[in-house]
Amino acid sequence: MAYPTGSGSEILRRGAIPAQSTTATNFTFDGSNPTVGSASAVVPALHIITILNIVFCEMAGADELLALTGHNGSGDVRWLNQQSLPARNTFVFSEKIVLIGGDSLEIDLDTAGNVDIWYSYIDQDWT
Repeated sequence: MAYPTGSGSEILRRGAIPAQSTTATNFTFDGSNPTVGSASAVVPALHIITILNIVFCEMAGADELLALTGHNGSGDVRWLNQQSLPARNTFVFSEKIVLIGGDSLEIDLDTAGNVDIWYSYIDQDWT
């Protein structure tokens, strides 16, 4: 992606993935909530997404392991690999992640759990 020039917008957004399970799900960055098991969403062209935080809350009463992976067309990067989420607990991932057009961010669980996810991000739109 080239450096943006001209005018654009910067919007603070949020999304949610209720009842995430073992089917990998991509985060969406258009203001809508992704469907669990949908792994096709990518950052739109001419957008820069800055993830501010992701909150995970285990709802089923069983220990869970989280995997958070970024895909950028030339490789994958795993930010969380078997991150422990104890039963009925919350884990906050507050590291900043920058994604550009074509990148994707995916969440997956090790078991058929039930984890609610809330995420906040900045969407810089240069279209």
